Amino acid sequence: MRKWLRAGLVLAAWAAAGRAVDWKTLQPQGYLSDFAGVVPEADRAAIASYCATVEHSTGAQIALVTVPSLEGEPIEDVANTIFRAWGVGQKGANEGIMLLLAIQDRRDRLEVGYGLEPILPDGVDGSILRQMRPALRRGDYGDAMLAAAETLGAAIAQAKHVTLAQGPARRYQPRTSDSIPWPMLLGGIFVLFWLVRAGAPRGYGGFGGGGILPALILGNLMGRSTWGSRGGGGFGGFDSSDGGFGGFGGGDSGGGGASSDW
Repeated sequence: MRKWLRAGLVLAAWAAAGRAVDWKTLQPQGYLSDFAGVVPEADRAAIASYCATVEHSTGAQIALVTVPSLEGEPIEDVANTIFRAWGVGQKGANEGIMLLLAIQDRRDRLEVGYGLEPILPDGVDGSILRQMRPALRRGDYGDAMLAAAETLGAAIAQAKHVTLAQGPARRYQPRTSDSIPWPMLLGGIFVLFWLVRAGAPRGYGGFGGGGILPALILGNLMGRSTWGSRGGGGFGGFDSSDGGFGGFGGGDSGGGGASSDW
C-alpha cells in the first residue's frame, strides 16, 4: 500500500507546486498502477491475476492505471505518454492496451497498441468505456476495471483462438441499455434506410436492391455486447499480489483508442 501512497503524494506535490506532472517519471506498479488509491485491496489481486492470465494465454499486456488528476492536460496525451514510457506490450508485436482513469476529472481513456488495433477498433473501445459508466458513477473502480479487463481479454482471446479461464464474480452486472449509444444507433438506422431506398430498383422500397452494405451496417449496429464475457473453465493461476508481473516489454502505440467521461 505504501508504494501507491508515495506515488499519490508525488503527484500531489507536483500539483501543489503549480508545475505540470512529468508523466514519464511514473513507474508501473504491476498490471494495476493505482496512483489515485481508489481500488480496494480485495480487488487488486483478482485484477492482477486476470491480466497475468491474459498475457500468459495470448501474449497481450493490459495496463490499468488511475491518477488523481490530469492537471489540465488532455487525457489522450497523458495516456499515450505513459503507455510509450512504460512500453506496454512486447516490442515488435505491440500488443498492449492501457486503461487510464483520471478520478477527479471523471475522464477515462483506452490507449491501444499498434498490434491490437485490428482486434480493438475505436468503436469497440468506446463501447467498453460507455459500459463502465454505471460502476464508475457508483465509485466502484475495482469492479469497473476488472470488468473492462475481462472484456478486453475475451476479445483478444477470441481473435487468437484461445480460451481464457473464467474471472471472479463481479458485484455489478450492467444492463444492455447501459451500453447502447442511442444517437449513433438512430443515425445509423436513418443512413441504413437511405441506402436501401437509394439502391433499390425504381418503384420499390424494400430491401431487395440494397446490396450488402446496409446489411453490414445493421449487423454492426445490432451486434451483441461482450461486456465482461466469460471464457470456459475455472479461474486459475497466480498467487502473488502483482499476478506474476514481470514488467512490460517495450511496446508502442500511435494514439489509437477512445476517450470518454462518467
